[in-house]
Amino acid sequence: MSSTLITVLVVLLVVGAVLVVLGVVANRRRALRQRFGPEYDRVVESTEDRRTAERELRDRERRHAELELRPLDPASRERYSASWEEIQVRFVDAPDQAVGEADDLVTRLVAERGYPTGDYDDQLAHLSVEHARTLDHYRQAHDINERNARGEATTEQLRQALVHYRALFADLLGTEPEHLASTATNPANNRSDGPDRERQP
Repeated sequence: MSSTLITVLVVLLVVGAVLVVLGVVANRRRALRQRFGPEYDRVVESTEDRRTAERELRDRERRHAELELRPLDPASRERYSASWEEIQVRFVDAPDQAVGEADDLVTRLVAERGYPTGDYDDQLAHLSVEHARTLDHYRQAHDINERNARGEATTEQLRQALVHYRALFADLLGTEPEHLASTATNPANNRSDGPDRERQP
């Protein structure tokens, strides 16, 4: 076999190996995009490069696999649905209190499903593996609730927070709670006239 033929074969083998590696990388990237959705782009934008971002997302998958997640039984699902409806009703007269209670309810639901709730960023990372498409709603609701705790949130912002909490709440619940979409979409619409009327959007 001539040296030229050997060189050609070696080059073909190297090119083939490179194509295989590129194919594996592309498939992994596609799988991460499909799983994490908008969270993929968010992590890529917040890290130094795509490889670092994808390593972070794979680490999230690994840590998520170590969790002992639990589905809700019908009784628990009904209890959470009823609690959500009570919060919606309470929003009419006490929107700031209702949003704080919505945050507490979502946190309890997250914990009952088996996710850690101690550190907020760690909680987001674990939730992103299966709930990435509603995670930004949770971020926005959490931010508004922090402003609410400082007395800086308007009634319209509080309404938006409740709608954002609803998205993750329904996702974690596994089903849309009864009456969830009606009053939560704009609970302030049902507010009666009273001392706080000027707070209506």
